[in-house]
Amino acid sequence: MTESPSVSELHQRIKTDQPHTARIWNYWLGGKDHYEVDQQAGDQIRELHPGIGDYAQADRQFLGRAVRHLVTEAGIRQFLDIGTGLPTADNTHEVAQRHAPESRIVYVDNDPIVLAHAEALLTSTPEGRTDYLDEDLRNVDTILEHARRTLDFSKPVALMLLGVVIFVEDDEEAYGIVRRLMDALPSGSYLVLSHTITRADMPDVDAAVAFWNEHGTPKLTQRTPEAVTRFFDGLDLLEPGVVSCNHWRPDTDGELPPEVAMFGGVGHKA
Repeated sequence: MTESPSVSELHQRIKTDQPHTARIWNYWLGGKDHYEVDQQAGDQIRELHPGIGDYAQADRQFLGRAVRHLVTEAGIRQFLDIGTGLPTADNTHEVAQRHAPESRIVYVDNDPIVLAHAEALLTSTPEGRTDYLDEDLRNVDTILEHARRTLDFSKPVALMLLGVVIFVEDDEEAYGIVRRLMDALPSGSYLVLSHTITRADMPDVDAAVAFWNEHGTPKLTQRTPEAVTRFFDGLDLLEPGVVSCNHWRPDTDGELPPEVAMFGGVGHKA
């Protein structure tokens, strides 16, 4: 079941003359759901920081490894994925249901172009279920009310917040949103969160974000690795903590690849 505006309202909300983060992310991931303006902005950002396209890949692979761990090692069967982004390969429900077909997933995003492609997120196994809500991250009560229609809040839930709290500029508001969401979930639940970071040894990232905030929408807020770690206050952080997404439990042994300025972690609610 999808809660959505009319087709005409949807088309009015989709701006094809201004670059948008979800579509640029899709472009970097090799998808097809973007416009020329997004390609141009994506290429300009990549000129400022040639490795920035790797963030999308690292973030997506982090999602896959985190979901796989939670399903196969922690027994999680319910996921609340907010800031879903455009459907690509290995969405949360695909990874979860590959290992546990009975898994249930609720997706949330307020991007009209994501809503336009929401049917791709609703292809559940017969044993499980997926749902989609067109809503802003800040509207916590509405999100929780809707999620309870599909998820059983008496059992653990994994809250997925990948690359979405970067759109909340005020620190206290951002931390408060995450805290309210986790407070509503029972013991045994998990938080999976990723966030772009600012650090002195990655100055080209700051330049790329500054370019984006001047030309694109919505605006991004970078935080230090320490500030990202604060989102996990009160939770037990799984090893190796909050690290570059491509360093979080990689599938390959040996030397780690260079860090990307997209950090992530997984925390457990005792």
